[in-house]
Amino acid sequence: MPEPSKTEQRKAEHVNIILEENVSAEYNFWNDVRLVHNALPEIDLDDIDTSVKLLGKRLEAPLVISSMTGGFSMGREINANLARAAAEVGVAMGVGSQRAALEKPELEDTYAVVRDHDVPLRLANIGAPQLVPQAGKRAYGIADAKRAIDMVAADALIVHLNYLQEIVQPEGDRRGKGVLAAIKALASRFPVVAKETGAGISREVALGLKKAGVRAIDVGGLGGTSFSAVEYYRARKEAAGLKERLGATFWNWGIPTPASVVLASVGLPVIATGGVRSGLDVAKGIALGATAAGIAKPMLEAAKVSADAVVAELRAVVEELKAAMFLTGSSSIAELQERHAIVSRPTSDWIELGHEE
Repeated sequence: MPEPSKTEQRKAEHVNIILEENVSAEYNFWNDVRLVHNALPEIDLDDIDTSVKLLGKRLEAPLVISSMTGGFSMGREINANLARAAAEVGVAMGVGSQRAALEKPELEDTYAVVRDHDVPLRLANIGAPQLVPQAGKRAYGIADAKRAIDMVAADALIVHLNYLQEIVQPEGDRRGKGVLAAIKALASRFPVVAKETGAGISREVALGLKKAGVRAIDVGGLGGTSFSAVEYYRARKEAAGLKERLGATFWNWGIPTPASVVLASVGLPVIATGGVRSGLDVAKGIALGATAAGIAKPMLEAAKVSADAVVAELRAVVEELKAAMFLTGSSSIAELQERHAIVSRPTSDWIELGHEE
């Protein structure tokens, strides 16, 4: 077998570190959000409708299996399990960054396997830093985006904003000038979802992305897996002292997910991703203004076991969501979006200050 590329090795390391190490943010910001209990819901649990429309596609529940992996051998099995489960439960799914397959076409199958399943909303994925020339690397353009979309028969294209990860990554890309214009160019040709990967999106950035023509925003906020922490462990293993220090320093950098959901609500669908671990967290995100919520690590852990394990986890999340809807008297996602969420500090401080931008 050919020697794995550096990209393949990095992707395998990311998955192993996320599964084996503590890479979560130190504070759970979802605990700052409370929904108001309705002692007389006046609805029947069995009548609750969790379906929602996202990017023109009907989902049975407001869930997105967040972009995680692909581009190495184990990635194919993980994506196959996730896609089978997404199709069975009727939720959306994004693949991980497709840069590896764009550079090495023989890896396409590790992503393309999702086409074998009837996922109601498939999301392709390329990185924002790769849309401008980096040191010794060409910029990705329209043709690359189309290849990524066609590879997984995607309904939309995620452009992930991961500059925190890049700055602490030993081999990370450092150039950020011109990225918004490049996103605008892609958004003029394809439905684009702008997605942060753990540091959140501010109101100012959300407004800029809306002006650039993106169709939805996935806030990818602080509270879940910290890619700064992931890169900390990689740097420690490689004895890269400065990068290890950077990873530790910026472990908890970012805008908390619940705050980012509120701040990034600028008239586009918002996906609440970052630290979502239960259906109650999903309900909180929707009450704050999200259309759907993204879940990553619990799905990755289940996908390492089997597709059935992913289905079981998804169904458990949906049942938790339905319970939260029942207890707030919400018979639909639209009604849940009208419910009041009480937000305490420190998350409330972020919301207050963010609105003053």
